[in-house]
Amino acid sequence: MVNADYLPSARILKRYSQVLIDFALGSGQGIKKNDVILLQYDQPAKPLAMAVYQRILEKGAHSVVRQHEEDFDKVFYHQASKSQLQFFPKQYSRALVKTIDHRLYLIADEDPLYLKEISPTKIALVNAAKKPLKQWLTDKEDQGKLTWTLALYGTAGMAKQAGLTIGQYWQQIKKACYLNEDEPMAKWQQIFDQTKRIITKLNQLPIGKIRVLAKNTDLTYVLGDKRAWIGGSGRNIPSFEIFTSPDWRGTNGHIYFDFPLYRYGNVIDGIYLEFKNGKVIKARANKNQTLLEQIIKQKNADRVGEFSLTDKRFSQINKFMANTLYDENFGGRFGNTHLALGSSYHDCFRGNPKTMKTADWNKLGYNDSAEHTDIIAKQDRRVEAILKNGQTKIIYQHGSFLL
Repeated sequence: MVNADYLPSARILKRYSQVLIDFALGSGQGIKKNDVILLQYDQPAKPLAMAVYQRILEKGAHSVVRQHEEDFDKVFYHQASKSQLQFFPKQYSRALVKTIDHRLYLIADEDPLYLKEISPTKIALVNAAKKPLKQWLTDKEDQGKLTWTLALYGTAGMAKQAGLTIGQYWQQIKKACYLNEDEPMAKWQQIFDQTKRIITKLNQLPIGKIRVLAKNTDLTYVLGDKRAWIGGSGRNIPSFEIFTSPDWRGTNGHIYFDFPLYRYGNVIDGIYLEFKNGKVIKARANKNQTLLEQIIKQKNADRVGEFSLTDKRFSQINKFMANTLYDENFGGRFGNTHLALGSSYHDCFRGNPKTMKTADWNKLGYNDSAEHTDIIAKQDRRVEAILKNGQTKIIYQHGSFLL
């Protein structure tokens, strides 16, 4: 039976807070004295939020704290008019972005399906209204003035969705974040150093296209000009993935995803996508196909914003966690690949993003969307790099990079 009263030990919470504040934020360097951190957390994550808050104060920094509760969302989505759904506090949000140096969100869904009765159209309206906020945050990050990270605080509701007890769920969290280690940050630095060696080799290859081959999958990406592979930056804890944002216009073929997708308060399962010249032309799902179609109908959400691979040698996550942050870092037998429909990452630009304008990003095929939905496949696959001279090199097979 799921134990809803599970509470991690003070030692685990302290280590967790140190990983987030002393390491993840600041792109692996931690925060500095007088930095301002926006600390956002779902209500069940309060024990971790308190440990994080204390660590922020110990480091001589400042915080803006926001707690999120599911009950408010339920009332809002059930009762809000269209104009209320689209309300965006522009001046307040702009001032907040100008004030902060870092963002930290602690995910702790009490019930991952709490919005299952809400029309996805309503959620999409809210996301679209918040698009300026997303753009301001991206712009500040491009200027090198903002870092962020996400982390998970396990709840009974999340564990139930994953088919685990709360104790088993937290064992995955502890393993994934090295919280059982005496020096978890040293372990994280070791992992990041290992992934960076692979990233360096990938970025040295003159890659023209990437081809992914697996069961019900034959998908080709055009890498695009001035693209870099990245990973190990502290964005997301845990993070074992190595990823890039390809030129969306060169995506062709089909791909099948064997991990359920938790999105908009629902579960979409058995997703199959077919692309032609960069856009989704066919989308199927064994469960909740209508929701999948509604996600894709959003502006530019029928295009790829990210392609990622996780090496099984790095990730200790071997259970389905019913949460994208962990599922996109799944190790298991064959690692995983995931793609994101929607917005691209400017971090993947091989150059100085400070010099780029909107037209420049568009010219290079970086996708811009209010949506960013990661979809994951854990089945065995072979990934080939088609080099600019026409040669083919296998870069990933059976869950590991071959570099």
